[in-house]
Amino acid sequence: MDAILEFLRNFGAAGLFIHAMIDAILFPIPALFLQLSLSALNPESALWLATLGYAGCLAGTPIGYGIGKASGNLVLSKIIKQKWLDAATALFRRHGEAAILIGSFTPIPFKLFTILSGCMNYPLWKLLVYAAIGRAVKFYAVGFMFYIYGRAAEHMVGRVLGIILLLAGVLITAVWLFIRNYRKRKKGKAPESES
Repeated sequence: MDAILEFLRNFGAAGLFIHAMIDAILFPIPALFLQLSLSALNPESALWLATLGYAGCLAGTPIGYGIGKASGNLVLSKIIKQKWLDAATALFRRHGEAAILIGSFTPIPFKLFTILSGCMNYPLWKLLVYAAIGRAVKFYAVGFMFYIYGRAAEHMVGRVLGIILLLAGVLITAVWLFIRNYRKRKKGKAPESES
């Protein structure tokens, strides 16, 4: 894995695009690690790197989804333990949108969500919308930190990034739950007003 990561690092920004794309498909090492090392080398390009990583992830998302549709259970059973797969599947059935949204900017491998979405015939457009929101938070939080603080951000990432992602996750989930509950209440009141 280190050799592959080093190989991708040699391609710079293009390597990050490729890494982010295969991270959404099957690659076990998150693209965040390559984004961090490239941003530390060239902080003034950190936002460009965030954009390429983000674009690569969105480009790989439909491919991971396709793998899930074709043979997702087989693939997932090889890369994660069955008890985790069962728990993730149950959670995904109950809270698909929230699972994708939260999972797209946490350390949980994003490929799990793309493949599981295909496995469970979750609408691809919804996967792309929620992935776009969550992955933007993750890639651009790192990009802005390096762009603003330069190489000093490398020492801040461990502490600050975790807090930023946690706060963003709570905020996005709260907005999502508010919208969802609002729609449910609106649907519940619609038949009463007609009668």
